[in-house]
Amino acid sequence: MPFSTLERKILTAKGLTEEQLTVLSDAGVASKDDLKTVGDAATLRELIPSLDGAVSDRVMTWAMGQASTATGAAPTPTGKMILDTADVVYCVHCSAKQPKDYKSGDLCGTCGRQAEPILSCFWCASSGPGAFCRKCGTRFVPTAEMDLAVILKQDGLPKDEIPKRLEAMLTADKELLWGRVRRSRV
Repeated sequence: MPFSTLERKILTAKGLTEEQLTVLSDAGVASKDDLKTVGDAATLRELIPSLDGAVSDRVMTWAMGQASTATGAAPTPTGKMILDTADVVYCVHCSAKQPKDYKSGDLCGTCGRQAEPILSCFWCASSGPGAFCRKCGTRFVPTAEMDLAVILKQDGLPKDEIPKRLEAMLTADKELLWGRVRRSRV
């Protein structure tokens, strides 16, 4: 059974000429399944001595159903994949992995700074490591802005809105809030 019309068009697009297709047919290769039987590009070049190496590679890649990266598809990554358990802690300053006996508040063995700073929550006044309070779930604000967050809480802002508001606030707006903080301390 000769190559179908679609298969002939694909093979000519891959670089085979009509004469080379005729030589393939004379050798008994008349379908994609027959090309799979050929097995590799070197054997295909033995059947058609005038065939270019790049063309035979393209034809056999298509026949074997392998993905080609020459069409612009991204190659699959071959780098190492690192899987860590959930209890692994990395230093927030230098990204060094902390030892198994690490406890919250310990200093990093690489940079000497507190690997996971313990922050206080402006909403419920509990403290802990990480970016969120483990008691009420609110996102921590920098320690330097704790008093500003408490003032915004007293103004009635929702707990999820306060960290966003502080990040978006201009220095002049923060100075106005600091004025309120100073007046409340007197």
